[in-house]
Amino acid sequence: MSFFQELSTNTMFWAAVLSWFAAQLLKTLIHLFLTKKFTAERLVGSGGMPSSHSSTVCSLATAAYFEYGAGSFEFALCFFLAIIVMHDAMGVRWETGIQARLLNNMLKTFEDMGRSELSAQEKLKEFVGHTPLQVLMGALLGILLTVCIYSLLS
Repeated sequence: MSFFQELSTNTMFWAAVLSWFAAQLLKTLIHLFLTKKFTAERLVGSGGMPSSHSSTVCSLATAAYFEYGAGSFEFALCFFLAIIVMHDAMGVRWETGIQARLLNNMLKTFEDMGRSELSAQEKLKEFVGHTPLQVLMGALLGILLTVCIYSLLS
């Protein structure tokens, strides 16, 4: 069987893709609702509600549970990958977003003071991490979508 044929029948892969896509779509719609502006970057960007990283890795862990069971190597690998990704999203990446906001505000202040030599060419990206709620909602989305997929297939 060819690579693409195998991939097309890989339920774990498609559950994760669907979970990522659903989270990105929800993130875009929530951002549109809150800001009244469509921002295409939200369709693929990181940060925001819900966490697509959490949705994807929790979907993989849930699918690994259904495919191989809780005692399997595959489930353990996916489970700890999910923990690491979600911890990182709330930790280092969240702090990076806070620092980017602070630096962007400082540069704006310098620009307002007429200090153009300190102007940034591009603003730093502020949407890079997640709050615990965003991570939790992404995790629940990935788990629930995967449970639905596997219950429909059985």
